[in-house]
Amino acid sequence: MIVGIPTETLPGERRVATIPSTVPALTRAGLDVLIESTAGAAAGFPDEAYIEKGARVAADRAQVFAEAEAILQVRALGANPQNGQPDLARLRAGQIVIGFSEPLGEPQAARDLAERGVTAFSMELIPRITRAQSMDALSSMATIAGYKAVLMAAETLPRMFPMMMTAAGTITPARVFVVGAGVAGLQAIASARRLGAKVEAYDVRPAVKEQVESLGATFVDLPLDTGTSEDKGGYAKAQDETFYARQREMMSRVVAASHVVITTALIPGRPAPVLITDEMVAGMSPGAVVVDLAAERGGNVEPSRPDETVVAHGVSILGPTNLPATVPYHASQMYAKNLSTLLLHLISDGKLRLDLSDEITQGTLVSHDGEVVHPRVRELLSDTED
Repeated sequence: MIVGIPTETLPGERRVATIPSTVPALTRAGLDVLIESTAGAAAGFPDEAYIEKGARVAADRAQVFAEAEAILQVRALGANPQNGQPDLARLRAGQIVIGFSEPLGEPQAARDLAERGVTAFSMELIPRITRAQSMDALSSMATIAGYKAVLMAAETLPRMFPMMMTAAGTITPARVFVVGAGVAGLQAIASARRLGAKVEAYDVRPAVKEQVESLGATFVDLPLDTGTSEDKGGYAKAQDETFYARQREMMSRVVAASHVVITTALIPGRPAPVLITDEMVAGMSPGAVVVDLAAERGGNVEPSRPDETVVAHGVSILGPTNLPATVPYHASQMYAKNLSTLLLHLISDGKLRLDLSDEITQGTLVSHDGEVVHPRVRELLSDTED
């Protein structure tokens, strides 16, 4: 089976789906790796490095799509809705596509792929089970986002993070508040602590308190009845607006006392909940910084805008939407390992073998044989037709 890796076409996307060091594992499994020329250049991987590891370099994008039986991407159609459209016409029945594809947010893209007869797998849908940990690309990319969010905040904040004892006096540490203690939040906590900040964190899931404290941060207890606070995948569940209103009221004090606030709350397939209102931002000290990692999904912070820095009430509010692409070398390294592990799980003797009784295969398969087969995506499509 020929595996094709095209150049990513989303503006600003510098990652690549396969790096040279992952090629040998694929070729040993009987796969022929074909990469579009310069596809890895922006991430620091030249064509020569792929060739040395046994890959072939295609003359152009058309050759990749024409020869490959499986296309590996960082951002497939749903996650690249505009620039991904030209590739739709290049796809053919029976071809396999694996990548991020936003199936819960852009279900129509799944239908478009199904209508082309494409067998599509979505990296967002990797189940959170022990066997699939090495395939969990969402967690890999969230790790990078949490790390980079802290660096952005430190660069923007008009004060230093660590406490320092100097001849000119003592510099007190910056106070950082992290909202959401998933993978991105925990990495943000760890990174802020490494820089010497005093860190507090909050999550609707009380079970993460121990993880927060193990990183040297203080867990903020808000006396709220969350009921069942996680879904089956371990993600925070959406709450009603009454809950969020009470949560914002109780968090106001902590936000006002913080020099940096980093928000990471996302609900799969839904708009991000607004956790920090404009009024709460107004209560922060001038020069404070807020980094909203949910800006692409509507934002956790009321004044935030995707890919913009908004200054409101003297507070800088950053809304980055694709932080992993700003660290393309290691982001590609992590993603390529996740993706190749999934691919090797799906194939046998160099051919795709669909075992629909397998939880990983069943959970990630979005379209096959001309149909959208993933239950949640089918439900979303049905809702849009009603």
